[in-house]
Amino acid sequence: MESYLKHFIDGKWVESIGGTRHEVISPSTEEPCTEIMIGSQADVDAAVAAARKAFVTFSQTSVQERLALLGRISAEFKKRVADLGKSMATEMGAPLSFASTAQAYSGIAHFGHTAKALAEFQFSETVGTTHVVHEPIGVVGMITPWNWPLNQIALKVAPAIAAGNTMVLKPSEECPGNAAIFAEILEAAGVPAGVFNLVQGNGPITGAAISAHPDIDMVSFTGSTRAGILIAKSAADTVKRVHTELGGKAANLVLQGADLATVLPPTVAGVVANSGQSCIAPTRILVHKNQESEAVGFIKGILEGTAVGDPLQEGAHIGPVVNKAQYDKIQGLIQSAIDEGAKLETGGTGLPPELNRGYYVRPTLFSGVTADMRIANEEIFGPVATVMTYSTDAEAIEIVNATPYGLSATISGDPAAAAKVAPKLRAGIVTINSWAPDGQTPFGGYKQSGNGREGGVYGLREFMEIKSIIGAPA
Repeated sequence: MESYLKHFIDGKWVESIGGTRHEVISPSTEEPCTEIMIGSQADVDAAVAAARKAFVTFSQTSVQERLALLGRISAEFKKRVADLGKSMATEMGAPLSFASTAQAYSGIAHFGHTAKALAEFQFSETVGTTHVVHEPIGVVGMITPWNWPLNQIALKVAPAIAAGNTMVLKPSEECPGNAAIFAEILEAAGVPAGVFNLVQGNGPITGAAISAHPDIDMVSFTGSTRAGILIAKSAADTVKRVHTELGGKAANLVLQGADLATVLPPTVAGVVANSGQSCIAPTRILVHKNQESEAVGFIKGILEGTAVGDPLQEGAHIGPVVNKAQYDKIQGLIQSAIDEGAKLETGGTGLPPELNRGYYVRPTLFSGVTADMRIANEEIFGPVATVMTYSTDAEAIEIVNATPYGLSATISGDPAAAAKVAPKLRAGIVTINSWAPDGQTPFGGYKQSGNGREGGVYGLREFMEIKSIIGAPA
């Protein structure tokens, strides 16, 4: 079992002050694989005090100093890819081949994108007789999820460092090992003491302490809409900035007459990638009623061709979902669709036949899904796709937008036709014949998918205050 019983505070690995031990259960073996200490209020207080002290000097560093620091972090990051991949495969079930590429390198890429944005960023401008400047916001509390752990850590830490902020990170207790390795990376890169602090923990204790802390100036959170609402309420008493990226229920609008053999494979891939545990997974597949049978056949073939297996083995298969709670939720949604009259095309409840333990979900497809079914409205977070039909483009657009979420949407078909539909979709990200985002462009959603944006220069701006200096000499 891996052991990470210390927090990283003020440049040192320290014992918890009154924390409690927590075991991480491997989703592939259902046995303990990692232990951490759940950080207490006192642990958070110590980390915030260190960050507050470090802000005095780090906020005054030059752009060149911070660019050099980002470069050193990227170099150290690359040295630990194998360790990071194994940790994520063990704790959250992403297969080694996927964890060591898409998962780990998404984090590395964000440091590169942020460095480029920092090098080009205009920190000041003159408007009339006023000097307008961008300044670091202060101490940032960061609460990150388990599904794309390094991606989300990097999307917060990189721009916070670039802007001159200091920070306290609480990663998910479901997948904490990669965050501890990440802290070692920053330590090796020479990040000044107190600039980055890691407190392992959970939401109700550690996350709540961060959200309400009077000496934290901003909270950046990625996770469920339910948790995001609680964090916003907790932060309200201190009127700190709250930046959230929350749930999604992405649609894949397949335009009438689309060449299904061409457009479906790259977009349906988003349903099964990371075992479906992506907030932008385009699981609601909308097809014209005249192409329903053909589309179902293609999608069924893709899902039935998706192997499921041990995440500690190399390969193109998918692994388990992260824990029993997620597994049970997905099983319940699959059963609800059966009970409510959807047609099960492939997959279904229970483990894949070749497996006898672990939280593995069978890649599943339903057709005949209607808007009133649970599975059409609730975020699944597993390798489960639903097919709905439409008669007109207007009806399809209405179905796409008929959700409280607005993070992402996909359009499959002729790119020119798709470009005309894209402005009508109420989502922060619209992809055409693909499902993955561009790390240099804004990532974030409309409606209950959160507020604020991450990625490139757009993410960098989120971690800054704007000041007007009126009457200063030119």
